[in-house]
Formats: sequence, structure tokens, C-alpha cells
Amino acid sequence: MDNIPLIFFLWVGAFLFATGFAMMVMKRNTIFVLMGIELMLNAANLNLVAFSRSDDQNQGMMMGLFVLVVGVCEMAIALAVIIQVYRQFKGIDIDQFSSRN
Repeated sequence: MDNIPLIFFLWVGAFLFATGFAMMVMKRNTIFVLMGIELMLNAANLNLVAFSRSDDQNQGMMMGLFVLVVGVCEMAIALAVIIQVYRQFKGIDIDQFSSRN
């Protein structure tokens, strides 16, 4: 991994972030929006790990592990909320959500 230049990791991270942002903006399904958010989180995580390659204390790796744990917790809570929304509204499209009076 030491012979791969840093710019390649940055390009992959930028591509993942752009893909996640496009999914988050263009899709109306909440599952796809969550997948887009997760891609953006993983792109930031890839940049953390790529920049920590030259760090002797591996602070970027520890921060990357923390980001992964937070991402898993966020996904579990979000999926639980989506299940409850599906039970109430009988669908998961963002456009159909409205408050009931």
C-alpha cells in the first residue's frame, strides 16, 4: 500500500462522495438516501485513513474506526425509524410523507 500515491485514494474518495451526494439528492426512496449518506461517510473515512498512512501514531486509523462505529449506529437507528414510518404511512418515498392531523 506504500507504493500507491495518495492522489489515487483522494480520487476514489471524491468519486464515492459525489456518488453518495447524487444518490442523496436525486433519489426519493429513503433507503437510497441512507445509502447515499453512508457512501459520503465512507468517502470521508477513506480520506482519513489515506492521510494517516504517514502518521506513526495511527490517529487517522483510530478516527476511521470511530467513524465506522458511528456510521453503523446511525444506520441501525435510521432503519428502525424507516420501519416505523413504513408502518404508519405504508410507503417509504420521501414525497409522500406528511403530518397527520
